[in-house]
Amino acid sequence: MKKITRVLALVMALVMVLAIAGCSKKTNTGDNTDTQNSSNSGTTNSGSTDSGSKTPDNGGSTNTPVETQYEYNITIWCPEKEVPLRKQQVEDFNNTNTDGIKFNASIEAVSEADAATQMITDVEAGADLFNFAQDQIARLIVAGALLKLDDEAASFVKSSNDEGAVAAVTSGDALYGFPITSDNGYFLFYDKSVVSEEQAKTVQGVIDACKAAGRTFAAPLKNGWYVAGWFFGTGCDSTWTADEEGNYVGLNDTFNSDNGLVAAKGIYQIMSSDVWVDSDQISAFDAAIPAGALVCGPWANGEAKQILGDNLGAAKLPTYTVDGKTYQIGSFCGSKILGVKPQTDGTKAICLTILAEYLSGKECQLQRLQNADLQWGPSNLEAQQSAEIKEIPGLVALAAQAPFAKPQGTVSGKWWDIGNALGAGIGESDGSDAALKALLQNYEDQCRAVINMTSEEKDKWGVVGSFLDSEWSKDYDLNRVPETGDITFYSDALDLKAGNELKVRQGGGWDVNFGGDGKRDGANLVVDADGVYFVKFVVNEALTEATLTLEKTSYMEWSVIGALLDSNWDKDFEMEVQADGTTYVLAGVDLKAGNEFKVRKAHAWDINYGADAARDGANLVVAEDGTYTITFDSTTGAITFTK
Repeated sequence: MKKITRVLALVMALVMVLAIAGCSKKTNTGDNTDTQNSSNSGTTNSGSTDSGSKTPDNGGSTNTPVETQYEYNITIWCPEKEVPLRKQQVEDFNNTNTDGIKFNASIEAVSEADAATQMITDVEAGADLFNFAQDQIARLIVAGALLKLDDEAASFVKSSNDEGAVAAVTSGDALYGFPITSDNGYFLFYDKSVVSEEQAKTVQGVIDACKAAGRTFAAPLKNGWYVAGWFFGTGCDSTWTADEEGNYVGLNDTFNSDNGLVAAKGIYQIMSSDVWVDSDQISAFDAAIPAGALVCGPWANGEAKQILGDNLGAAKLPTYTVDGKTYQIGSFCGSKILGVKPQTDGTKAICLTILAEYLSGKECQLQRLQNADLQWGPSNLEAQQSAEIKEIPGLVALAAQAPFAKPQGTVSGKWWDIGNALGAGIGESDGSDAALKALLQNYEDQCRAVINMTSEEKDKWGVVGSFLDSEWSKDYDLNRVPETGDITFYSDALDLKAGNELKVRQGGGWDVNFGGDGKRDGANLVVDADGVYFVKFVVNEALTEATLTLEKTSYMEWSVIGALLDSNWDKDFEMEVQADGTTYVLAGVDLKAGNEFKVRKAHAWDINYGADAARDGANLVVAEDGTYTITFDSTTGAITFTK
């Protein structure tokens, strides 16, 4: 006999609830129908944010058409390369599921990197199903953007996937997603015509082979995500603890230790070699001086094969020796996850859960593995035994690296800059124990400072980027306009060059940041031309939308005010900063004889200048009508106005 479906079980349960309610004295005048889903046949709104109960009968296909009982219009987000396959998989689900479920799916290209931010920004407007990276799960749970799995769905996930993937979707005692890969890690690609299989086993072997062939050893050792692997390999840990509101309240980090010193020495061995270059781009194999080896991840499998052909080699990360002892380089590992948005319609939530199980199941994971544009490493235990994996060197190497990998949990967005700086500092040091210990102590101090940040520090906005030799390592404060209206900030005057890139972020970390397109985690704002500019940033209360522009004037800097231009000391005319960064000009001003004015800062009288370059000095008086240019030297307070 066919098992009862989850959907039918839910409907029966709801009927019983409604029957009991009908026998009570309480009168329900509300409407339990989900009016936002008019294509839904025979479903009711349970108000549930859980995924229901009972096992679905969705594992096999049938030659007998099943009458559609539950039809929904939904939105699905996935990376652009996956869109064609995802469309086919949803169509296959519609044709084969035996629960009478049909989805009219709008499948949109949204990367894992962007999906979490967009969901957090506006859960209601977000997708019903979406891919995301595992380190985003805490943010999504706090935002109420992930459906908590019921016992049946949780059992499916636990029994079908490897331990690391299950851990990736677990928070407390609950599960909040469906793993679809276990391939977010890194290993060693190498050119077999340069580096032998034996040489690829050790750092020194790789360095020697590359040096002999005049090649480079590419390893992104100024990137904290990769740098952490060396520390994990010596037994160090870095685990962040967040409260229910997503604030980081605890940290177990042992990088500043004897084992951490070993890791730093191992990193220095590579960075101080003549062959090291800082890159994780597979194009390094095709550079003017090509790489002989590269630390990278499985996302580059296809391109690596195209460049190296039969010379493509891949292996777990090599070992290195410090003070006569050998250590294995570790790594982060992680999963891509399929999330389900909570629904007001409980039946729809069940149907979406059934679809998510299908899309994260063995067959769909194998299809993604076999797709030449994807070649994603499966989390499904059965799919991991597939012969196809053995034909993709990168996935074989990733599996070999797995025993030395730490699952990537949620970390403070500020940690990435701290980790980046640690790697860069090691490379710039002399490699001595004293220098490396100082770097590790500074690293620990910065991590502890994140935990101890004041609310004012967390709320502070700043500009960061590749300008003024800061290379994304320094935040330049933004100052808020002290007036009501849109939340508006300005930077101080910044000397920017064409091609410089920048963003605005909060609290000195990457949890909340905006790009030039005004989107959270958006694209960098790129400077078009050399000049001195003010960065103007306007953001809404919800921190979901913003505008980021480069301006020649600033509310927070110098302006002309007076009895002029039909104003009577009640309007500021902001002055443009000049190339020297200290001179300000208001040009083309039609003045009348007898007009009076002064120059003041930030639309306030705390700092103002008048005649004779005097602070709080007398008003300047216009002698005759004309069109003038008013010039102010902010270093001396001198004001001139000439026709």
